[in-house]
Amino acid sequence: MDVYLIDGTYELFRHYYAVPSARDAGGREVGAVRGVLTSVLAMINAGNTHIGVATDHVIESFRNGLWPGYKTGDGIEPDLKAQFPLLEEALTALGVAVWPMIEFEADDALASAAEIAARDQRVGRVVICTPDKDLAQCVRGTRVVQMIRRTREIRDEAGVVARFGVLPESIPDYLALVGDSSDGYPGLPGWGEKSSAAVLARYLHLEAIPADPKTWGVNAAGAGALARTLERERDRALLFRDLATLRTNIPLFASIDELHWTGPTEAFPPLAARLDAAITQETKPRTQPQRR
Repeated sequence: MDVYLIDGTYELFRHYYAVPSARDAGGREVGAVRGVLTSVLAMINAGNTHIGVATDHVIESFRNGLWPGYKTGDGIEPDLKAQFPLLEEALTALGVAVWPMIEFEADDALASAAEIAARDQRVGRVVICTPDKDLAQCVRGTRVVQMIRRTREIRDEAGVVARFGVLPESIPDYLALVGDSSDGYPGLPGWGEKSSAAVLARYLHLEAIPADPKTWGVNAAGAGALARTLERERDRALLFRDLATLRTNIPLFASIDELHWTGPTEAFPPLAARLDAAITQETKPRTQPQRR
C-alpha cells in the first residue's frame, strides 16, 4: 500500500487563494475548508486508503525561540486564519488522521510520519504531499517521495538532486547557506544556489567543507570570499541548519493501521451539510503572497 501524508497548512493556503469565497449561515468563511475536503475526498475516492494530514494549529513553534526573525502568524488574513480549527474539525469528522501541531510545525509532523510509515514493510511507498523544499530532506530513493499535487510532479531522490543539486541529506545544509525567506532566515551573504549546490554536492555537510577554498575542487565563483564568510558566520550557519532540520521523532502513531480510512464519523453529515449550504461569494481572485 501507499501512504499519503498531506500538508494541511499548505492546502488550506492554496485553496483559500484558488477558490471563491463562501460563507456559512453564521457568516463564517468556509471556502478553503470546502476546497481541502473536496481534494481529500477525491484522493479517497481514487482508492488511497492510508492518509494523514498535518496542520499548524498555531503558526509559531519552538523555532521562534531560536531565531527572532522566524515566521509568525502576522499578516495572515483573518478569514484564512479562522479556518484552521475548522479544517481540523472537518477532517477529523471525515475520519482522516489529523495531527495539529503546537510546539512543532506541520513539516515536523510530516517528517515524523514519513519516518514511522517507512519502517513498515507493508508500505510500498510514502508520498509526502507538499511543495515545501524543507521536506525534500525526507526523500529516500523511490520509497519516500515528495508530490507537488498542484502539478502532479513526483520528486524522488533523483528528482531532489535534479532540482537542488544536492542529495536529500544535504537539504538542511543547503537551506542554511541560501536561506529561506518564507521561513524568515536569510542564509549567508554570497552563498547562492549554484555555489551552495556545487560545494555541498561534494562535501554533503557544513562541517566537512575545508577552510581552504583552494582544496575545494569545485566550480564555485568567488570561493575565497565564500570561505571567509562561512568561517566568520559558521555559528549562524549551524543555527540556520538547525532551523531547517525537521524533527522526525514525534510519536504521532504506533501503526500505519491508524491511518487507514474506514469512513466518516457521525459528526460528518451535519458538518458537510453546513458547508454545502454555504453561499459562494462572487469576488475577485485574492492575491496570494509568496509563502514557500
